[in-house]
Amino acid sequence: MPSFHACAPGHPLRLVRFILIVGLAFAARISKSQPPPLLVEHGVYQVHLLLHSVGTEQYATVDTRDGRRVLTSTTTVNDRGAKRTTVSTLTYADHFEPLKLEQKTTTAAAETVSLTEIAGPKATVSEPGTERAETRSLPRPLISYVGFSSMPAAVQMMMMRYWIYHHQPPSLPILRASPQALPLEIKLVGHEAFQIDGQMVRLTRYTVANLLFGREILWMNDSYRVAAIMTFAGGLPQEEVLDEYESATGDIARSGVRQQMLDLADLTQQVPIEAQGTYAIVGARLIDGTGAPALEHSTVVVKDGRIVSAGLTPAPVGMRLIHAEGKSLLPGLWEMHSHYSGVEFGPALLAAGVTTARDCGGELDFLRTIRDALAANPGQTRVQTRVQTHLLGPHLLLAGLIDSGGPLAFGAMDAESPAEGVAAVDLYADSHFNQIKVYTQLSPAVLRAVAAEAHARGLTVTGHVPAAVTTPEGIADGMDQINHLQFITRAIQPDPNQPVDLNSDRAKAFIALLKEKNIVVDPTASWGEMASHPRSIDPASFEPGLNAAPYTLASKFRALGAAAPDPAQAEARFHARTKTNLEVIGALYRAGIPIVAGSDTGLIGYGLDRELELYVQAGMTPIAAIQTATLNAARAMRLDADSGTVEPGKRADLILVDGNPLQNISDIRRIAKVVTEGRMYDSKRLARTVGFTR
Repeated sequence: MPSFHACAPGHPLRLVRFILIVGLAFAARISKSQPPPLLVEHGVYQVHLLLHSVGTEQYATVDTRDGRRVLTSTTTVNDRGAKRTTVSTLTYADHFEPLKLEQKTTTAAAETVSLTEIAGPKATVSEPGTERAETRSLPRPLISYVGFSSMPAAVQMMMMRYWIYHHQPPSLPILRASPQALPLEIKLVGHEAFQIDGQMVRLTRYTVANLLFGREILWMNDSYRVAAIMTFAGGLPQEEVLDEYESATGDIARSGVRQQMLDLADLTQQVPIEAQGTYAIVGARLIDGTGAPALEHSTVVVKDGRIVSAGLTPAPVGMRLIHAEGKSLLPGLWEMHSHYSGVEFGPALLAAGVTTARDCGGELDFLRTIRDALAANPGQTRVQTRVQTHLLGPHLLLAGLIDSGGPLAFGAMDAESPAEGVAAVDLYADSHFNQIKVYTQLSPAVLRAVAAEAHARGLTVTGHVPAAVTTPEGIADGMDQINHLQFITRAIQPDPNQPVDLNSDRAKAFIALLKEKNIVVDPTASWGEMASHPRSIDPASFEPGLNAAPYTLASKFRALGAAAPDPAQAEARFHARTKTNLEVIGALYRAGIPIVAGSDTGLIGYGLDRELELYVQAGMTPIAAIQTATLNAARAMRLDADSGTVEPGKRADLILVDGNPLQNISDIRRIAKVVTEGRMYDSKRLARTVGFTR
């Protein structure tokens, strides 16, 4: 039996005992004539999306009798009707040394196979459909592991055992097809106990950075099994929980939220405030968001988080001056369709000039906690000395998600009856949410009950038009706002195989209805463009922000888009669909329909920039496009008395831009400084904290 170096610094004796218990010593080599592979370990994880169960991961590890072990993990999920099965097969040897990892993912549209093989000091990695490089051979670092961006819990469990066995190195390279992939940073951050079936069970909490965007949170039990994983920032919030801990899912999620707040405090310490209190920004071109002509060589005075004056009046003698000659000064931007999935969103959005964000569906406890933390601004230094600081993030507005139950549901708040719909609205209203977001599976009766109770509680109703009603019926049932252009286009032309005719009587009547009811539309055109582009088109050609995004995000968006048998035909369809969407947006704009800018799950920050660029392509003037992310948004949320323009008395949420977005809307990407409630930050410093290079 090999030595496990139990006395080596940083190596827990508990792991040695675990290795012995499950028989992971491989010194004895057994001939092929021995009995079939021996089952060593197995388990089942429940997979959650927004704390709604969407599938399972089942894994088993067998001893192949030749000194190797093979772990097989099968993950099957159904996210709102989109089914996906991923089979991961990991072969490893002594000391959890990985030898081969194959991951096959099957959807209704395609099947992809990613593969990493290690032969001595070299590794070959193939990630078709994920990496532009696709295949790469590379020297294997002495301490390194295998893996892809979507690593199942069981593979991460073996990775954690490998990391612990090798004395918990501060960084762990992961062999990927792209050389841009950063090594993982794994940290032990705490111990805690949970009550499981009447007994207290101790778990150890870790954070894992650079696997996905943001820091994943992972818990292991004393037998070195992964008990749960919470991924906030890779997209929508997701959790995997081992069956035996499923009853504690809520408590584990709340533990993860507490860890997120610690992570946010850590991020906050990395970015100094450049100006606060009383000061004047002088010399900039003022684009105040009201629609008034730009004012050259302006002076804007800020005091205690509020705008005191904005115009040509000189700053008072002795006041601190922030020189901004050659720059444009605008109101802070509003991101009106975010799924705020991790504290890393805060620095990323601020870096892009977003000072207010509306969340359109997330996890209740996380959203309440992060909103209140950003509003109250408590914080701690790394040594836990109590100080007053201001946590990094925009003002956060919340739309509470409500859907019907079942496998097609989205989120954890189900309403199968009008009474349940009313109760859900009341829960959100009591939690001081700003809106209700309805979703696809709601019945007409529940939709009406939800809308009526929301209005009675002073909330507006936004969201998807439920599948059981048409868009005009959804408006009649109480919807005040509509997310996604598809519900507008579908109302104009219900047959997707027919062209959209904006001059038809149907189109004119529907647009008149939107105008009459003052329905606010959130098109999310940039996400539609990103999600539907064919593989033959590099998304960086229309979203250059990918070139500045961290690898963990850029690779995700570069992987979007399906390969087509006829790329030219797929590109033609894509361009035709984009043209139609822009024509519809242009028609809404000309009719005076309130439009607000949101990027949905697009590239954080930059997705909003792309939204404004598309609006200008649709026929909006640059100032009109800017107003969709400033004044229009503030009006839609009934907060225009406090924000949305650069005027005396309003909150000092501002951006300084290199260039003139009235001449070139793409200059909105060139944020130099961002001011949130009077605190000025450097955009590049903010971006770097979460891996952007803007």
